[in-house]
Amino acid sequence: METFLEMHPLPAPGERLSQTVRRLRDEAGPVTPVELPGGVAAWLVTSYDAVNEILAHDSDLFSNDPRNFAALHDGTIPADWPLRYMVQADHLLMKDGTEHRRLRSLVSRAFTPALVHALEPGIRTLAGELLDRVADEGDGVDLVRHYTEPLPITVICELFGVPAQDRDHIRDWTRTLVSFGAAPPELAKTGAELRAYLSAHVRWRRRDPGDDLTTALCLARDEDGDGLIDDELVWVLWVMIMSGHETTVHLITNAVVALCSDREQLGAAIAGDGWAEVVEEALRSRSSVVNALCRYPLRDVRIGGVTVRAGQALVIGFGATGTDPARFGEDAERFDVSRAPEAHLGFGRGEHSCLGGPLARLEAGIALSMLFTRFPGLRLAVDAGDLDYTLSISTEGPTALPVLPR
Repeated sequence: METFLEMHPLPAPGERLSQTVRRLRDEAGPVTPVELPGGVAAWLVTSYDAVNEILAHDSDLFSNDPRNFAALHDGTIPADWPLRYMVQADHLLMKDGTEHRRLRSLVSRAFTPALVHALEPGIRTLAGELLDRVADEGDGVDLVRHYTEPLPITVICELFGVPAQDRDHIRDWTRTLVSFGAAPPELAKTGAELRAYLSAHVRWRRRDPGDDLTTALCLARDEDGDGLIDDELVWVLWVMIMSGHETTVHLITNAVVALCSDREQLGAAIAGDGWAEVVEEALRSRSSVVNALCRYPLRDVRIGGVTVRAGQALVIGFGATGTDPARFGEDAERFDVSRAPEAHLGFGRGEHSCLGGPLARLEAGIALSMLFTRFPGLRLAVDAGDLDYTLSISTEGPTALPVLPR
């Protein structure tokens, strides 16, 4: 195994993932060696400036393609490494340059701003129905189970034409695949099941087109008349359906925790109808995406005062960039809906910025505004420090959120 003089465990025992990356930013510097689950060495990049520099040189100096991860192919990393499936996924986030632009362009032809805007009435209707159920459940209701999870997963599955009876499978597959606690055989089995399901879904929509994004992606063509082949389309659905609901669940839930932990901020949001500002502040300071795996330098590079060799792995610590005091001031940790707008990296930047950002912003804004309009006195039923959080190397949010609606 490739090693450094001192490697910090990521995640660290007894800490939430976001706490670890922020602590390492402050104690170990902007670029520090870490040991990933399974004993694999990498560099964790945590400062705003260092991450922004990497994103500014995506594809030309820093590659997303795992074929450029030397230890993955020289026998250093074992075949049963638990994060291998995540790092070696063949979707568009792992592509560089021309190939990435081709795939992203085809997806963008189908997944348009007009399509996202047209989803708003349906999202509002769904949120209202779910809030009725929250009211029926009463004190102690788990807001994750009854609101912040079913809203995004229903929206994304309806968008892609996934039948209602299959949505629990999508949720369960996603939970397993984003958890570093799952054993490699379980990850392999789950990944194979999801790919088989998505392959069948693509074949179905090729045979029987519908009014959904899967059909639109099947029909998308570039200037030369070429479209996505089945394998490419399966990987597009993989990343958009999984990321399109799981990160939004955590974004909404993290924002609820932040607002319920500071009634002054909640009051300001309600009084000023400042839900767009709440969403941006949550993206900045309570990011659901803590780490992105991985970038690989195409040549030796100096970043954050550290020399990183070509082919080594860089973990992008988005969860630390938004609270970097060098960028956002000494009160960067504070959730403040009146904070002057600043360019955060909650959805990345540049050619690999999050395609689903506009939809996530729309869903989160609607979910939060309707929740606190319906239940302005909503409180946590437990202390925020007692909440259990997801076990993941990349994303973070409470696994359950018991609340007192009134």
